Amino acid sequence: MQEHFHLNGFEHTHHSVLKSPFKDQASSYLTSADNLDIVQEVYSKQYLPTNDVFGHLEFYLKYDDINLEFLKNTFEKLSPQYLLQYIQQKPKGKYQRRIGFLYEFLTATTIPFQPTGPTNYIDLLDSERYVTGETVKNNKWYLNNNLLGNRDYCPIIRLTPRLNQLLKIDISQILNDVTHVFTKDMFYRAINFLYTKETRSSYQIEQEKPSTEKVIRFVRLLEQAGKMPIDERLSETNLVALQNAIVDSHYAAKGFRNFHNYVGQTAYNYREVVHYICPPPAIINSLMNGLKTASLKSKKVHPIVLTTIVSFGFVFIHPFEDGNGRLHRFLIHDTLARCNFIADGMIIPVSANMLNHIRSYDTILEKYSRPLMSRVKYELSQDNQIQVLNPSVVEAYYRYPDLTDQAIYLAETIIATIKEDIYNEIDFLTKYDAVKQAFQEIVDMPNQRFDLLVKLLHQNQGQLASRKRSYFNELSDAEIRKMEFVFKEIFFPPSS
Repeated sequence: MQEHFHLNGFEHTHHSVLKSPFKDQASSYLTSADNLDIVQEVYSKQYLPTNDVFGHLEFYLKYDDINLEFLKNTFEKLSPQYLLQYIQQKPKGKYQRRIGFLYEFLTATTIPFQPTGPTNYIDLLDSERYVTGETVKNNKWYLNNNLLGNRDYCPIIRLTPRLNQLLKIDISQILNDVTHVFTKDMFYRAINFLYTKETRSSYQIEQEKPSTEKVIRFVRLLEQAGKMPIDERLSETNLVALQNAIVDSHYAAKGFRNFHNYVGQTAYNYREVVHYICPPPAIINSLMNGLKTASLKSKKVHPIVLTTIVSFGFVFIHPFEDGNGRLHRFLIHDTLARCNFIADGMIIPVSANMLNHIRSYDTILEKYSRPLMSRVKYELSQDNQIQVLNPSVVEAYYRYPDLTDQAIYLAETIIATIKEDIYNEIDFLTKYDAVKQAFQEIVDMPNQRFDLLVKLLHQNQGQLASRKRSYFNELSDAEIRKMEFVFKEIFFPPSS
């Protein structure tokens, strides 16, 4: 189909090929290209589809991974009358019904088809291959529409072996295993630290150093995560209020953007490097309304999947000039809290983990932007204003994203954050308290002096650097040596 209709630039996650000599049964193997895992499946002659558009469409829906953007571009090459002729040959066929529904769904064009009588309803998506949303019955095609969204915005998430494996992990048990190693008091004390750590990390990802006032405001937002219904949270009024709370007042938005925007950086000789072209302003409102609908239609899916849809959906739509990344990461906490994935008042500091593994975070954003950048055409003016030249060609890319890789990334990040960041934070506080108690038996120091000494010792593996010795002239060399010994015993024991 891709060659027949000259549809270029599409990246497919499943390739079906026929090879000679033909095997008796289909076999599959995994290849990798440009960091994108592609399943290539080799089929025998018995699988060869009829040599027409609909034969290949049926084969595609049966064996390949659904790409709604690709299907939309294919359907736009076909007239509704042509579809009608195909459907009338077998009006109750399950692939005829699926193709008919998807054609109307993606093109907003009605096929003049009248049902021939009652028949069993079929699911549009196979729930063993895809994450499916709330079912809506379609009486025309006798079909259960279990897509994750609507025509305005509808992500696809494939149940790959890796995602299936991750979604079966009991993350609450991992969290319990970590927290039960320490006292309840120590755990909640660490959580208070994590709110601030999460805030600073989220700003640092954007290469910003927040003021104390901004930190306080963002922490207060995090404390309100999950307290509001999702459709209210994703309303323009609420998102504008959130954006205003976390950005400089000069860039506070009054509504969703009404101008073109992009993500990029300035290179040598002030040349602008564009990494991602954001959706044109004409479709922002419909995309955000669609995202709201998708969040409601997907409310019963796994919390990590729902969080992926909401948070990554938001950041790829990029409805504001500034603050999109921080709001994206806030929505991760907000959605997890709303799903009761974490206890009330709890926080999983994903931004801290993202910051520590920033290349992985950049890569998962690039996996979405790269195919788009190979097809979008744009002009960049001397004052860095951007104009998309082929909006109708790329519109469907924004509306129908495949967020499978983002769901895998988010699940892996949440697990790593619990095992690494939360554990390390609680472990540090436990050792910190032990060091403080031991130091007090040597010298009863004021808290500020103690904190500075611990910081300097930690920076130099338990040894006070000679150039910093003058900071503590009130302490004798013997006292310093005792403190260094105690610090190493607690923070860097020989067994570790």
